[in-house]
Amino acid sequence: MLTIKCGRCKRKVFRYLKIGKGQVLRCYKSRIARDFSIRERANVRCRCGNLIGVDEGNWIKMRRSAFFHTGTKVNRS
Repeated sequence: MLTIKCGRCKRKVFRYLKIGKGQVLRCYKSRIARDFSIRERANVRCRCGNLIGVDEGNWIKMRRSAFFHTGTKVNRS
């Protein structure tokens, strides 16, 4: 489980189940366990107003410089 945090204010934005290797470029909505974000139409923002990503339908396309994450990724073979 990853905790995705805002790069500006360090608040939690999501609790996310990351499966597999690689970077967090898309967050699939079905894998978000807890959502602390604010939605403005297609924009996903932190409570401080920082734009974290854009809602693309089944997933959220993340902005690389807007967030960081802590926790461990689940590796499936």
